[in-house]
Amino acid sequence: MEVQITPCREDQRKPIPTDDSQLGFGRIFTDHMFRMSYEPERGWHDPRIVPFGPLSLSPASMVLHYGQEVFEGLKAYRGRDGGVRLFRHRDNFERLNRSCERLVIPPLDVDLMVEATRKLVLLDREWIPGSPGCSLYIRPTVIATDPYVGVAPSQTYLCFIIIGPVGAYYPEGFNPVGIWASSEYVRAVRGGMGEAKTGGNYAGSLKAQMAAREEGYAQVLWLDALERRYVEEVGTMNIFFKIDGEVVTSPLTGSILPGITRDSVLRLLAHWGIPTQERRLSIDEIFEAGKEGALEEVFGSGTAAIVTPVKEIAYKGDRLTVGDGSTGPLARRLYETILAIQYGEGDDPFGWCERID
Repeated sequence: MEVQITPCREDQRKPIPTDDSQLGFGRIFTDHMFRMSYEPERGWHDPRIVPFGPLSLSPASMVLHYGQEVFEGLKAYRGRDGGVRLFRHRDNFERLNRSCERLVIPPLDVDLMVEATRKLVLLDREWIPGSPGCSLYIRPTVIATDPYVGVAPSQTYLCFIIIGPVGAYYPEGFNPVGIWASSEYVRAVRGGMGEAKTGGNYAGSLKAQMAAREEGYAQVLWLDALERRYVEEVGTMNIFFKIDGEVVTSPLTGSILPGITRDSVLRLLAHWGIPTQERRLSIDEIFEAGKEGALEEVFGSGTAAIVTPVKEIAYKGDRLTVGDGSTGPLARRLYETILAIQYGEGDDPFGWCERID
């Protein structure tokens, strides 16, 4: 299938932001979007780039009633050389298909989605901010559209991609945050939808996120749903703990999202010869390591922030300061290395970044 392009008219064009410091995240969108439909008789069809605008859905659309929906998040970057680059975008669409499988949504053609993304980004390339740390956020989404209020997989679907400029995640510097371990709320259980990128996982996190912020913490540290002892994720990120020189992170056993940045961190650590383990790690072991001085660093990883250092962990009224409370050298090295790869300014040993212009 060929991706057809219908450019917007001049009177439909929106003003492109000129002050990158005011971009924020997720509130500004470009002039165009990608759309594609699915019907059982035709499969996925009519891939097209059209002017950005509202979707028309029946109030009975199944996505609105039963949450049959998946999405992804990735970015495009403008380097100092003016080149436009995508970072591990094919991996994002392969993960999108794994989410589709879990929610009984027909798989997408990865090559087609990659082509559509390239065309959409280049059509609106003037929207890509050029300031350090800024980028163009890309949000592919698939929703169930059958007008049927019944619990069953939909027969029709809509896939769309919207894009928009986003500001630097750390406008005031690469500073560590505090996280709050929830003993009351849980995110997911093995056999559930924890490993899928679907809206329900995020809706279910809002209550705990509000509780964390009321306690003065930036993110929720999720524990396992069965024993509520073992760490799993942090908010919208995977989480890593450096203990006695070894970096430990939760294994992919079905209840956490297999992050693209998580995989990038693990591969870089192996490339650098830093020992790692994917194993269950209890909150008690973390606090004990902290008291013994063995907990050297804690940091999260995700598309939005790349790497987020952690300065403090709170759990059941106890507070643990990580190291001396400042950003650790390994977190900083990972952040700066991945950032340099994304902007085409550093060595890319795994071929993660692709210049598309």
